[in-house]
Amino acid sequence: MRMGFVGLGVMGRPMALNLARAGTPLVVWNRTPERCAPLRDAGAEVAAGPAEVFERADTVLLMLADEAAVDTVLGRGTPAFAGRVAGRTVVHMGTTSAEYSAVLEKDVRAAGGAYAEAPVSGSRVPAEQGGLVAMLAGEDSVLADTRPLLAPMCREIFACGPVPGALLMKLAVNLFLITQVTGFTEAFHFADRHGLDRARFLDVLDAGPMASSVSRMKAPKLLARDFAVQAAATDVLKNNRLIAEAARAAGVASPLLDVCHALFEETVAGGHGGEDMVAVLRALEARTDAAPAPLAGPGGGPA
Repeated sequence: MRMGFVGLGVMGRPMALNLARAGTPLVVWNRTPERCAPLRDAGAEVAAGPAEVFERADTVLLMLADEAAVDTVLGRGTPAFAGRVAGRTVVHMGTTSAEYSAVLEKDVRAAGGAYAEAPVSGSRVPAEQGGLVAMLAGEDSVLADTRPLLAPMCREIFACGPVPGALLMKLAVNLFLITQVTGFTEAFHFADRHGLDRARFLDVLDAGPMASSVSRMKAPKLLARDFAVQAAATDVLKNNRLIAEAARAAGVASPLLDVCHALFEETVAGGHGGEDMVAVLRALEARTDAAPAPLAGPGGGPA
């Protein structure tokens, strides 16, 4: 079975490379053609456009930035849509709103195609290592066919019921990730501005119960001020907005998320959207530097 893969960005390219290296017959396309070169070198076929991917593949994986990109690739809203999806399985692996995915599934099925959600948890490094965690939703028969196709990219795959269960699960996971990394970065900033040994602070944290694979991945980046992207601040802000919208729609309080939303807006507005999510440190530093100095009290301390 030939598979299609569309969207070779920070996450998509290493994911597709793992499929190609596992021997999966693969046809790929990306809006920026030069990103296809490593896939060609790994044995994948490069299509001239998304229409050709659908012509040559039975199952097409979409790892795209947003809803508009998905609609464009599918030709949704045009006569091309039915011809692309009929008789094929569309696997939506990006992060969009749950409502969008639910309607997309109905449209794909009405056009004679099959549909599955398979968003993944993990950033660039797990994607390179084939260590992503996938959340899978859709009809049982579709999931049975889709699950083994994801194995070269993922260390675990969790069934999440019907659409849009996987995307809602992904949003819940990302809520924890965003607040966790923001809290970790704020703690690092607190230690730094109190003159503590930053490396020692990270060692203490790593030895204690709060240590995690996330903190161990982000700690050296904070210490070195290495903002090379693993998960871009722009993407984090997009995810934050999606989670906030889902929370509001369900009447769910999300106060920590709302604070993070403001900080990532400031990070992106400051020109750091293409940097890793730990660049939220820049927003924290800017707030600290802009704050008025505390007034001295009678004993020399704060008034």
